[in-house]
Amino acid sequence: MKKVYLTCCLIFFIYFVSISICQDKEIIIDDFKSGLSSIWQGKSFAGETQYSITIEDNIKCIRAESNASASALIYKIKYNTKEYPILSWQWKVNNVLKKGNALTKEGDDYAARVYVIFPSFLFWKTKAINYIWASSLPEGTEVPNQFTSNAKMIALQSGKINSGKWITEERNVFEDYKKMFGEEPPEAGGIAIMTDTDNTGEKATAWYGPIKLKMHKM
Repeated sequence: MKKVYLTCCLIFFIYFVSISICQDKEIIIDDFKSGLSSIWQGKSFAGETQYSITIEDNIKCIRAESNASASALIYKIKYNTKEYPILSWQWKVNNVLKKGNALTKEGDDYAARVYVIFPSFLFWKTKAINYIWASSLPEGTEVPNQFTSNAKMIALQSGKINSGKWITEERNVFEDYKKMFGEEPPEAGGIAIMTDTDNTGEKATAWYGPIKLKMHKM
């Protein structure tokens, strides 16, 4: 049940932190070439997912290993998603969760997911978009999180068909937010990655490659 408060807890990590960004066409959040930026901070919800810098298939990246655990890495940055609507990243998983199910609280675990967090001083109004590598939810499906309607889930990948492959994603966060919440988004306050298996009690390994903000799709 700790994840009932996941979105709300993240606000305390990001609300009062501001990272200045210049008007470049592309902003590299982290490419991990110099290790893990000190801006990333960990947040544990149920045990510790192990995050480490590694090289996988000649790509410098974060390796995430979860064993019945749930913790996130959060990059605190305030930015306008209307100016930088595109979030781009690479990811790979070695397996999906047999009992993973985005439609139940018991199955609310994911081999890989990337968050964009929209904080509010009133923490119960904090919202988030979760881009997930789902176990069985059909690709492209959008559903509310089973613990809070303030978090929306979008299955970008589903099942094991692409397991073991690097996948590059580009999402228009501005448009996704408008579609799912019915209004223009407030200022974003952070980006997070998370591999979690605490509800299912399973194991998962994922890799997260360079994460970028863009003005336009390339």
